[in-house]
Amino acid sequence: MSKKMIRVLLAVVVIGGAFATLLATTMRESAEYYKHVDEVMASPDSLRNKRLQVHGHVANGSIEQVKGTLQYRFKIETGAMSKPTPRAPAVITATYTGIVPDTFKSGAEVVAKGSLGPDNVLAVVPDGIMAKCPSKYDAEKGSALSSGGPAPTPAPSAAKL
Repeated sequence: MSKKMIRVLLAVVVIGGAFATLLATTMRESAEYYKHVDEVMASPDSLRNKRLQVHGHVANGSIEQVKGTLQYRFKIETGAMSKPTPRAPAVITATYTGIVPDTFKSGAEVVAKGSLGPDNVLAVVPDGIMAKCPSKYDAEKGSALSSGGPAPTPAPSAAKL
C-alpha cells in the first residue's frame, strides 16, 4: 500500500471513530427511561427524591381537581390493563399543577415525570404528563370509528373536590 492510501484509510478511521463516539455520547445523555408503577412501589426508598418517569394507566375515577384551579391529584396503576403482558398490580398517587393533555382521562395510558416524596406521592413537574392517544383501531374494543358507527361520547375528565 502506498503512503497516500494509508493516510486516507487512517483519516476515515479517525473521522468514523469520532462520529461514533459523538453519537453514542449524545444518545446516552438524552435517553430517558421510565419505570412501571409496580417497579417503583417495589422499592420506593431507593427512588425517593430522585427524578424519574413513571408509566401506567390513570385509575378509573381517581382524577380530582381543586375547584377553580389547575391542581390535580390522581392515581396511576399497573395490573391487568398493562400490555402486552399484564404487570403486578400496584398504585401510586400523583399530584400535578398545570394544564393536562386532552387525552388525560380515566383509563388513559400515561407517563408522568417527577420525584417521589417521603409519603410515596409522585410530585409531577410542570409539563410532566404525557398521555397516550387511544387507538381508533383497537381490535379488542371493536372500533366504532373504523366501522362507520357513531363516535363514543367522552367521559368527564375530572371530578371536583
